[in-house]
Amino acid sequence: MTIIIDRRSLVLAGSFGIGALAMGGAARAQALLTARGFTHNVASGEPGPDSILLWTRYVPADGGDVQLTAELSETPDFRKKTSGGAGASRADDHTARVVVGGLQPGRTYYYRFIAPDGAVSPVGRTRTLPAGPVERFGLGVFSCANLPYGWFNAYAHAAARDDIDLMVHLGDYIYEYQRGYYPGADQAIAGRLIEPAGEAIRLADYRLRYSSYRTDPDLQRLHQMFPMIVQHDDHETANDAWAHGAENHQPDEGDYEERKRASMKAWNEWLPVSGKPWSSFEIGDLATIFRPETRLTARSERLDPVAIIGTSGDPVAKLKALRDGPLADPKRTLMGPEQEQWLQDGIARSKRRGAKWQVLAQQVVMGQMRLPELPAAFVASLKLPPEQAAFLNVLSAAGKAGTAPDFDSWDGFPAARARLLGAAQAADADLVVLSGDSHNGWAFDLASQGKPAGVEFGGHSVSSPGIEAYLALPPQLTAQFIMRASPELKWADTSSRGYMAVQLTPERVTGEWVFMDTVKARSLAIRPGKTMSVERGRRIFSA
Repeated sequence: MTIIIDRRSLVLAGSFGIGALAMGGAARAQALLTARGFTHNVASGEPGPDSILLWTRYVPADGGDVQLTAELSETPDFRKKTSGGAGASRADDHTARVVVGGLQPGRTYYYRFIAPDGAVSPVGRTRTLPAGPVERFGLGVFSCANLPYGWFNAYAHAAARDDIDLMVHLGDYIYEYQRGYYPGADQAIAGRLIEPAGEAIRLADYRLRYSSYRTDPDLQRLHQMFPMIVQHDDHETANDAWAHGAENHQPDEGDYEERKRASMKAWNEWLPVSGKPWSSFEIGDLATIFRPETRLTARSERLDPVAIIGTSGDPVAKLKALRDGPLADPKRTLMGPEQEQWLQDGIARSKRRGAKWQVLAQQVVMGQMRLPELPAAFVASLKLPPEQAAFLNVLSAAGKAGTAPDFDSWDGFPAARARLLGAAQAADADLVVLSGDSHNGWAFDLASQGKPAGVEFGGHSVSSPGIEAYLALPPQLTAQFIMRASPELKWADTSSRGYMAVQLTPERVTGEWVFMDTVKARSLAIRPGKTMSVERGRRIFSA
């Protein structure tokens, strides 16, 4: 891999960089709130064959509204350029975006913003989607970036590649928790402070949290170098969020609907997005990428197996009753009827137009995951803390009952999953699912009614800890346990952080799990990863 543009040629002038990230406490918060000029670099997103959305943030000296000029050119010297206006207003936290149209497909463009006072933003690089026959297209896939847990080395590594055309972020771009909780103070990395110190609940909180995250130089670099398709998961609002509530929203934190609106407004302000709740992107004749919304629009409330089991009675019997009763309710949904129909119709339409692949880039694991029953003596031998032992016993009961260990993923919505996979089969689609959220790496063969329906590349986190932090088992042993109990699961990694690089060609899709050597220090070093592929028409992973 090579770096297409030397890092020194795209200066972070006028933007926060690593120095701001290292500021302490109140000084850093004050700097974020009072910064002037182009504060957070540039970004681009939601590309089409003839258009691209450009983003920046600019705060004038008087803190008022301002009109910026966006310039775009096929050359970094901007000798021949296209210009357009973009407003940065206080109502939108001084963020600005503009969609530039009339572009050529499959082209690299450079862009910048100019303020009325003559200030110039850093120069960004972006690319339109190709049209017509396409022989190769590369995706970088990310999820679950917790700033105080570690450095965003995955972003830095991906930003230096020359075989990726588009970045896809599957959610948990930020975390809402207060400082000192997930991670605890003893686990947080020095110099990786989040703002505000308290939990993000109100609009001002979410804005400051995004501002805090976007000071990270590697995240800035990724946005600066590539267009990105972004979707939110739960932590952009609160843990295990659904349409009308969240696990991490308490009565004393105010109205949930108000919190949800605040979180979504900040998300729309701070990311290169158009505000469409769901959308699709055509990669010439090669693929259609679908970006759904599975969290806040229509998702049913998560069923909590721990609460249902309780402290008395037969846990296995309770889980079996849950499996055959409430869990199987066909009304349970992640997307709602309108969006389900949009996605099913879109998959069929993509296949009819001749696209080779139907790619569903969405938040949570779709494959059926099970855990084996663990003997009580074995759990006792691990000498775990009481809460961890209790958790492991619940997981063991789930394995015996034939249910998933958690119901926040598609395992908690089996009827909705069956409808989607059935629609893919009916359309004769070559379905490729990309997922995040779980913090670990997975490869699933997806099936419905005993027949192949597609494959899933499940991505590990940028920095958030995975199963290894909770089970206190050797990671390889954990992966073996889960694979033995989960027939659809063909590979698993439960200990690494990083990202996925997915290459699409007319004949196959290949996914590479890139394992960063560490997130505890800033480094581009990687460890041996894993590569798997699916051939068109087979809908199962190659041996």
